[in-house]
Amino acid sequence: MRKVVLSLAAMSALASPAWAVDVKDVDGNGSYSMEELKAAYPDLTEEIFKKVDTNADGSVSAEELKAAQDAGTLKA
Repeated sequence: MRKVVLSLAAMSALASPAWAVDVKDVDGNGSYSMEELKAAYPDLTEEIFKKVDTNADGSVSAEELKAAQDAGTLKA
């Protein structure tokens, strides 16, 4: 049993590294507003937000967020 618990703890640590940024969709609409991203990225500027919002709809989808993290525009 102890080995199982230790294995699960190790897998959990690998799945969610301590350095990972936790972005929350507070209003549950499936995308991230400037305010929601700013909570996770305090240094986020309007200019960077517009760069991340590639379709210019005023919000950032999960795909846009991942692309920005993969590109290094936002840290993962």
